[in-house]
Amino acid sequence: MQIKVLKDIMAANSATAEANQSRLDAQGIVGLNIMASPGSGKTTFILRTIDSLGQHLKVGVIEGDLASSVDAEKVAQHGSPVVQINTGGGCHLDANQIAAGLDNLPLDTLDIIMIENVGNLVCPSEFKLGEHKRVVILSVPEGDDKPFKYPGMFATADVVVISKIDVLPYFDFDLTKFQQAVSGLNPGVLILPLSARTGEGFEAWIDWLKAQALRQEM
Repeated sequence: MQIKVLKDIMAANSATAEANQSRLDAQGIVGLNIMASPGSGKTTFILRTIDSLGQHLKVGVIEGDLASSVDAEKVAQHGSPVVQINTGGGCHLDANQIAAGLDNLPLDTLDIIMIENVGNLVCPSEFKLGEHKRVVILSVPEGDDKPFKYPGMFATADVVVISKIDVLPYFDFDLTKFQQAVSGLNPGVLILPLSARTGEGFEAWIDWLKAQALRQEM
């Protein structure tokens, strides 16, 4: 019985995710699911992206968190429309929550929607939201062993961002070892070392994002 119930839940979530993606497609919007551990720099990464794109592409944000609206308030200060979703203890966002978030964003004015998922390297990878691309962020202070501990997360990513590379000299993080581990799980995945604080390596991310937006418009 429990197995059947779980299958029903996942099937219903997948159906709603497909509807969400169709809705984004109809508006020519790129949907990104941003997943990472707490403290990896997800919000800083999103804010730097908004500022780097400037007037070229309009970004909307759906902020997922256990509680509070701190991150959503930061996004609003950078001039982007934002919706806060508090899960009340849930370890991930689901497609129904994203559908509600889309209802509260000005879709006809947006080019990109960045979904900041709940800080977690386990649950979020299991639930489709309607995104076009999955972006996993791993910060240097977290260590280079995370692909071995959380293979499911890295195996389903379209882009893996190594954040906070400005502190590489102060941590025992083997960049080559990490890249080899991720590529072993997910051949062909795009790996981008960068720092949202200093801007180092960020241009490659922005170039990739602009290319995704261009493809979605065509």
